[in-house]
Amino acid sequence: MAAALRAVPVPLALIAMTALAGEVLGRVYAGPLLPRLVAGAAFGSVLVSVAARRLPSWLVAPLSVLAMAGWTAWSMRQAAVLAGLPGSLADVTVDAARNGIPRLLTAMIPIEPTPDTVLVPLVATWLAGLTGAEVALRAGRVLAGYLPPVLLYAGALYVVGPNAAPALWPTVVFVAIAALGLVASARPGPDARAALDVGMAPALRAAVRIRLAAGAAFGTGIVVGLVAAIGPTVVAQVDGRPVDPRRYVEPPQVETLDENPLVRISGWALHPEQELLRVRTDRPDGVPAPGAAASPGTDHTGPAADLPRGDGVRIRLAVLSDYDGVTWRVGATYRNAGRILPTATPAPGSTVETVRQEITIGELSGRLLPAVATPREVSGARVAYDPSTGTLIRPEGLAPGLRYTVTSDRERPDENLLAIANVPAGDPVARVLRVADGVPEPLRRLAAQLAEENGAPYARATAVEQFLAEHYRLVADAPSGHAYPNLAFFLFGPRNAGGQRGTSEQFAAAFAVLGRLTGLPTRVVVGFESTGDGPVRAGAAYAWPEVLFDGLGWVPFDPLPRPDEEPRPVEEDFRPVPDDPPPSEAPEPTVQPTAAPEPAAAADRPTEDRDVPTPVLVGGGAGGLLLLVGAVLLTLLAMRRALTRGRLERGDPGERIAGAWREVTDALRLAGQPVGADLAATEVAVRARHAFEPTRPGAAATSPGGHGVAAGIDELADLLNQVGFAPSTVTGEQAVQAKGIAQAYVDSLRATRSRWRRLLWSIHPGPLRWR
Repeated sequence: MAAALRAVPVPLALIAMTALAGEVLGRVYAGPLLPRLVAGAAFGSVLVSVAARRLPSWLVAPLSVLAMAGWTAWSMRQAAVLAGLPGSLADVTVDAARNGIPRLLTAMIPIEPTPDTVLVPLVATWLAGLTGAEVALRAGRVLAGYLPPVLLYAGALYVVGPNAAPALWPTVVFVAIAALGLVASARPGPDARAALDVGMAPALRAAVRIRLAAGAAFGTGIVVGLVAAIGPTVVAQVDGRPVDPRRYVEPPQVETLDENPLVRISGWALHPEQELLRVRTDRPDGVPAPGAAASPGTDHTGPAADLPRGDGVRIRLAVLSDYDGVTWRVGATYRNAGRILPTATPAPGSTVETVRQEITIGELSGRLLPAVATPREVSGARVAYDPSTGTLIRPEGLAPGLRYTVTSDRERPDENLLAIANVPAGDPVARVLRVADGVPEPLRRLAAQLAEENGAPYARATAVEQFLAEHYRLVADAPSGHAYPNLAFFLFGPRNAGGQRGTSEQFAAAFAVLGRLTGLPTRVVVGFESTGDGPVRAGAAYAWPEVLFDGLGWVPFDPLPRPDEEPRPVEEDFRPVPDDPPPSEAPEPTVQPTAAPEPAAAADRPTEDRDVPTPVLVGGGAGGLLLLVGAVLLTLLAMRRALTRGRLERGDPGERIAGAWREVTDALRLAGQPVGADLAATEVAVRARHAFEPTRPGAAATSPGGHGVAAGIDELADLLNQVGFAPSTVTGEQAVQAKGIAQAYVDSLRATRSRWRRLLWSIHPGPLRWR
């Protein structure tokens, strides 16, 4: 009886240690299904070995493998039903066996427990339990039998990598269970049992005790030495970031045609009746949307609406964020996903509408899977997903007749917040702000003109949208292309030669490039427009741009022209002028040289003119030149002071605050660090703080109110934004505060310049002519 009780803790310890690997791995899985299936595999593998302990050793492995096949088949059926995957059990099993490891390492976190993501953990758990039980129970080597569960646990930690918090408590429980199993399975050896015999001589018992003490001391020393040697290295790794094994596996890729679907729009426009897909939309009230697919260009209700052309449903195919001056690319990283996709937190104040669509693929080719933004659940097709763009692909490719259901959360931002919303900047959005080298100069000048007349980000975006909609023509037979030369020809080419006309490809690409040149983070989206029920034909395909706003997310804009409106010539609103023109034009050289005086006339001159001494002539000329230069300098000084006084002291408070801001930007330009017109006030303030670098003690100044110069510039930027968005709220005290900030900053910045530049600062003619 005692022997039987001593045999129980080891199997229980093996089951618990093996099942803990499932708990660790389950931290990156969605739902509790995987830990439960792994726990069942751990229990079943050890139980088979315990039940077959009296059978020959060669028979245990085949029996355990058969039991593993049964448990695995049942588990995969449960996972397939939960994920809603079609197909027979045999097909699902073959696909999971072929692609289980790469899909597990490329799946999106959290991983949905599907057959291809649970097969490998189940088989590994069963084999670890079988091996550990046979070594520990049949061979009696408990410590060696712990090796398979330890390797399984370490493998689970490696697969999780940095995608979950450190597994501290599971590890502590794992070690504790292992120690309890070793203690409970310990039994005295032959020498120890002999020493316990009452009839044994005292000398022999003392010798046995000495041997046991020596062995314990030796073992303790080995453990202490290993802890001292390995402990610091292990402790140093506690705060380290684990290696993610996903970095070694290539995620699902798309074809070259899918990397830039923007070039397909012109081809689709030439075959508008081609049926690409068929859609059935369930409205929130459960009533399908009536009607058939509509073509772009039927209505226009504003840039903030996700449905800019009537009561339709905009279906997104791809999001293109990368532009190298030649072509737009998707540049997405797709991860295998299950039926449930990660959900994003909606922006404050936005409305979210749930849209459920059943989509049947027709003649649409490639791997990109159409869906309303932003999908959160897909059934009927195995997909890969890119969370940063919200786009889907089917790694096996699209096929006619493919039917799937997608549920999306369609978000609409609060339009009242757009006018005062800012745009993000810095490294997180550098990808969607990047402007490739080689921008044609007319594009830069057009962007500068649109940005100069519109300060707020939303105003700049609307200005670009309206400029494209009012001056260009939408045609179906325009050639494809959106490289810099194509966009330059589209924007400025002669109308009689094919310029100023294009498809939505050129409109969206031009908006995105002009937006980035004005400091807006932009991207291009390709998709379709549908009324929600019926076929979606090639003529419904089009592209639109989107702009990223702080707190509101990506907002679509519609630069396509209004129907039945004749576009105005570009020359009416865009007349490119050179940057920083000279203050005065140099006189044109005369065509004919001045005629020389006739000898007779020269002879008639009075002799007194020819007798004036040369020093008198030189001195008089030099004095007149000095007087002229002095007069010019005094005039410039007076004009500069009058300009500054007019900016800071005349007009209403809003005009004076704007004048103070002009003083700061002119000072930056005089200091050799000009700021572009495409920057927002907060961005200019950042550059102004960096430009102020005193070169000697005492150069720093403080603004009124005890704030430093840097903090004062931020306050001035806030006042300028207040003038732009709420001009009626500014007060005279704020205008006085802006004056003090501007004067303090200009004086401080001037003090950091060289002596020569300080002397020329007040008479520089630049501020008199700068735009």
